[in-house]
Amino acid sequence: MARSTAERLAAYQTRYATLVGELADVGYIAAGSITHRHTRCASPGCRCNADPPQPHGPYYQWTAKVNGKTVTRRLTQDEARLYQEWIANDRQLRAVISKMRQVAAKATDLIVKDTAASQPKV
Repeated sequence: MARSTAERLAAYQTRYATLVGELADVGYIAAGSITHRHTRCASPGCRCNADPPQPHGPYYQWTAKVNGKTVTRRLTQDEARLYQEWIANDRQLRAVISKMRQVAAKATDLIVKDTAASQPKV
């Protein structure tokens, strides 16, 4: 293995190890999204139909795909904060894994090229 190839591979391994360390810092994860809603009802004398309207709410909803089906759950404000944190953790996890794939692709490309170069030509 050439010196510069070995140095590049060592740099990739160091970067990969750093990314693996970042995975340990990711907390609980959840897929989906949180929506914050205000609604109106059908009661004609209700404040939500006044001028200016004062809609009901806020209501928080978590929506995600679970086993191929869309699931929606109403949440309290505290639960919504937790889900927002977990969803952010999931996005962080996906970003770190994406970076790991990029570094791994570069490292494996170097290894494959070096292996091919060291094979005797027939």
